[in-house]
Amino acid sequence: MHSWTCLLAAALLTRHASAQFNMLRFACSQLVVERTDPLVNPGMTYTPHLHQIVGGNSFNVTMDPATHDLPGLSTCTSCSFAEDFSNYWTAVLFFKQKNGTYKRVPQVGNGGPQGQLSQKGGLDIYYIPSGKVTAFKKGFRMLAGTATNTDPNKVNKGNICHRCWTSPSEAQFVGGAPCTGSDTVDVPKDQSCKMIRQTIIFPTCWNGKDLDSPDHQSHVAYSGTGASGGGSCPSTHPVKLPQIMYELMWNVTDFTNDPSVWPTDGSNPYVYSMNLGGPAAHGDYLFGWKDDTLQKAMDNNCNLDATCNAAGIHKQTQAAYDACTLPQQAPEQVDGWLKALPMGEMAVMS
Repeated sequence: MHSWTCLLAAALLTRHASAQFNMLRFACSQLVVERTDPLVNPGMTYTPHLHQIVGGNSFNVTMDPATHDLPGLSTCTSCSFAEDFSNYWTAVLFFKQKNGTYKRVPQVGNGGPQGQLSQKGGLDIYYIPSGKVTAFKKGFRMLAGTATNTDPNKVNKGNICHRCWTSPSEAQFVGGAPCTGSDTVDVPKDQSCKMIRQTIIFPTCWNGKDLDSPDHQSHVAYSGTGASGGGSCPSTHPVKLPQIMYELMWNVTDFTNDPSVWPTDGSNPYVYSMNLGGPAAHGDYLFGWKDDTLQKAMDNNCNLDATCNAAGIHKQTQAAYDACTLPQQAPEQVDGWLKALPMGEMAVMS
């Protein structure tokens, strides 16, 4: 079996190789950072914790799948493919310095053997096929991970993980396949880390009937671990989906370069916006590709972040997707040193 590096190098060099070597991999700039969550907390502003959101600008506090048409209601997308109006979001990583104040960790694009991805403070998205896959249906949504979890043993390290990136450049690839080797469920706190790469891999099997479920997870199932596209699906969830993977590069260089801000009690200064560590990492997904472009992209072996005329998908300029932003619907300060995490009452500066 090819290593991740060899596989992706082959994908980059062999644009028309077999489907197993092809995948979509593209950048999404930040749409907004705010306390809303139309999947888990629809209708609520100032939700229990902060999220950073990318994708179509029809993102709203409430997004009823029966009435909210993401491609129809969006006028732009912060993702590099112009036809992708989906919304993708995760919790936000903070650094807690020894005086008890918090600062949001900035995000950057990613490099690696597939080439550099550039975005403004967002995340990178993969759609990885394995054989014939069925694209998500209009109104489909799902959740990976558990925002309240504190036990790393309850997380499959092959699907949700963190990597210590010892290079200060995100373009200098470190390690092998995602969620392998020394990757951990917990957020690494080693001061030699200059970046921390977070990976969230979603299930690849669907029950074929429910666009969502009460826990936003039961209608889908994992069929293996790692960024492989998944294995054979169980009879309960027989429909094979493209494997979605989020990749986030948290740039911790400013913190590791300043020992004066580090806690002296040995505690991990990196916490997610739930005030919890790595086991609580999670990602939310609302499907919103225009028409049948995602299915065509999978069927036609479209690769990486290039325009693929066979599927009718087009790569935007970075200036175009960077410009797609939204004002906060739950206005509060989320940058700079904060007295407390944005939880409960509105956040205030320290």
